[in-house]
Amino acid sequence: MEMYETLGKVGEGSYGTVMKCKHKSTGQIVAIKIFYEKPEKSVNKIATREIKFLKQFHHENLVTLIEVFKQKKKIHLVFEFIDHTVLDELQHYCHGLESRRLRKYLFQILRAIEYLHNNNIIHRDIKPENILVSQSGIAKVCDFGFARTLAAPGDIYTDYVATRWYRAPELVLKDTSYGKPVDVWALGCVIIEMATGSPHLPSSSDLDLLYKIVLKVGNLTPHLQNIFFKNPIFAGMVLPQVQHPNNARKKYPKLNGLLADIVDACLQIDPGERLSCTDLLHYEYFTRDGFIEKFLPELRAKLLQEAKVNSFIKSKDNSKENELMKDERKTMFTNALETEKEKKPKEIKVTVIKVRGGKGDTSELKKTECEGRHCHQDATENVRALSQNAKPTASDLPNPASPITNSNDGKDVPQAEGYRMMPPINLTNTNMMVANPNSNLFHPNPRARWRGGSLMSAVTK
Repeated sequence: MEMYETLGKVGEGSYGTVMKCKHKSTGQIVAIKIFYEKPEKSVNKIATREIKFLKQFHHENLVTLIEVFKQKKKIHLVFEFIDHTVLDELQHYCHGLESRRLRKYLFQILRAIEYLHNNNIIHRDIKPENILVSQSGIAKVCDFGFARTLAAPGDIYTDYVATRWYRAPELVLKDTSYGKPVDVWALGCVIIEMATGSPHLPSSSDLDLLYKIVLKVGNLTPHLQNIFFKNPIFAGMVLPQVQHPNNARKKYPKLNGLLADIVDACLQIDPGERLSCTDLLHYEYFTRDGFIEKFLPELRAKLLQEAKVNSFIKSKDNSKENELMKDERKTMFTNALETEKEKKPKEIKVTVIKVRGGKGDTSELKKTECEGRHCHQDATENVRALSQNAKPTASDLPNPASPITNSNDGKDVPQAEGYRMMPPINLTNTNMMVANPNSNLFHPNPRARWRGGSLMSAVTK
């Protein structure tokens, strides 16, 4: 942490703390997730899993991991700092996001999840807190502590996953053969929340959530009913049978008709009937009025602008490193010369040569007397030439992909591949706004009574 200045705490959870920091050399603002030092293996498991996935997968709508290091036995993950989350916006826009903003965010979120699913990765914790939004409107999915590679047929998952309100019925009933559709279900819940400003299935227990799923979405499939009746936790419990309208727009009357179609495709009780992210991106909600053709160039322009700023910061950082290297080489060379002088004391020999006319005596004498001074001047010129011409080679530069060794315990911590510096953000409102009543984004909102103190779980668990 010596390279960073701490600016404040962004969030805190059961697994760690997230701090807002500034790089002392470049001025870059970053978010550093510091995992607690705990005896349980779960903390290291979550940290290792997040590092693994963020090193392997890169997409413009996934958060960027800058570097990883270990200090005082605590793992530190350095991320690009992004202004706020979708949850922060919902605290401000208590009746939901404006339709154009909503469509742009959803398009990017779907692209991110589609990318993960195409690489056989399920996120398993899609929720408003885990969707970051930059000042320019770029949405990025974050928090990969629960992400998993898709299991082979017959394999099972045993980890506890997903925040309850966004948990698919197969997860609630602990059906271990779930897959990509759990992310699609969570997205459907997030869409309703983004559109209306209120969570669709807030619940206090698994039974409460199951009751609301049946009441608001649909009845359990025979397979899920069988799991329900066999689970001792739900012994003696009976779920209601509800008749739901077949028309999605009648089922979700608060939503725009085309958006209701997407939500209905996401919130299917049977996981096999939920559409893929690729199919959802081809829904009329996105294809009408040339939205994709218009928005993609806009998105690329924003990403290009960020990339230019990134390059400027990285170039600035590299130039400072180069100057430090030059100064270090100059010092080393000068020290070597001084050491050599100590070993070989200066000897001045004066030779008088008689030349006809008398001028030769004087000129030759001067030349010999200045011999020691010439030696010093030559050394100075050599140092100057070295400092001007020294250019670090690829082998001289630090390799960000190489592991970092902790001086305390000698263990290696994997470093993020493709070190990319993100642009400094002129912050006006941060994630701290959620917990700060004086923040500009603080707004009286009935959602707050459901959230309680868990608003910071976007970056920690």
